[in-house]
Amino acid sequence: MTMELTAAGAAARNIWRRVLPSDPNALVSQTPEWMDCVCASGHYEDATRAYGNANGRQVVLPLARRRNLPAAAGVVGSMPFGWGTGGLICPGGRLSSEDVAAVVADLSRQPALLVGVRPSPAAEGAWATAVPEDVVRIRQMTQSVDLSGGFDGVWKHGFATTVRSYCRKAERKGVTVERDDTGRLMEVFDALYRRSVVRWARQQHEPLWLAQWRAQRRDPRHKFQTVAERLGPACQVWVAWLAGAPIAAMVVLTQGEHSTRWRAAMDKEAAKGTGANELLHRFAIEDACRSGQRFFHMGESAPSSALARNKQGFGATEAYYTGYRFERLPLTAADQFLRRRVKRVIGFRD
Repeated sequence: MTMELTAAGAAARNIWRRVLPSDPNALVSQTPEWMDCVCASGHYEDATRAYGNANGRQVVLPLARRRNLPAAAGVVGSMPFGWGTGGLICPGGRLSSEDVAAVVADLSRQPALLVGVRPSPAAEGAWATAVPEDVVRIRQMTQSVDLSGGFDGVWKHGFATTVRSYCRKAERKGVTVERDDTGRLMEVFDALYRRSVVRWARQQHEPLWLAQWRAQRRDPRHKFQTVAERLGPACQVWVAWLAGAPIAAMVVLTQGEHSTRWRAAMDKEAAKGTGANELLHRFAIEDACRSGQRFFHMGESAPSSALARNKQGFGATEAYYTGYRFERLPLTAADQFLRRRVKRVIGFRD
């Protein structure tokens, strides 16, 4: 039975709140609270679309539209750059290709220059079979730890021997871990994050000014505090300390059965050889198990990269998924060409 648009923008909020609790696959980046964080940045407005059929079935697509652009030059995302995955939420998490096909047809009729959708891996099958071949596709890989066996199972069968050894080493060296869900430690995280940007630039042979510009564009300082304030206890900041100094930190977001490691940073020189990063993850994953989460999502990685291998050490497994871009002009091809040219010029390393 055909899905039709029933509400958009603020008018879709009540439907969104009704459907969300029944979808076990919904991530924090698909919640109304997250959309409020996106809009609080000042760059976007809520363009969420709700759909329904005659049988009463309802699905919701969180969407954010770039502000102050005419309709023909509009940029719409689920979710925008730097704000995680999006895609449809539906009752029971049982998304069908028919649901997706109806939504895709609606998106294709929009006058926007670009509509981008990044569904989570859980929805990969339904989207892959329903999106027309001429739509631009971008393949991505993410990694997650299955917590269904409890922390004892993750510790014994998921964590690599070296990771467990580093956790013990950290405790012997006096590393302590602090958890906060009031926003009090977000400034500590942000300071480590800005320091990490300098290190990442050096590792990738990227000019520091360019790395800092990219970090400011993706993650300005006020963004972290906004998320902490608006998500409340669903936003946890974890900090590893040694001799009174913060040496590693990460931000974990929770929604339903899911914990998501949103951002992570460290003072690599101070943390070297301490096992602080391993202990930090051990405590965060153990807390997620204790709180009843079934998955600990560790975010995107380049396949076979050092980062991907590091996440595997915590028991994370790979999942591939596809992002879709409905374009009026070949924007993705032009963007990829320019990125390759810039990287070649500066000697950038992925």
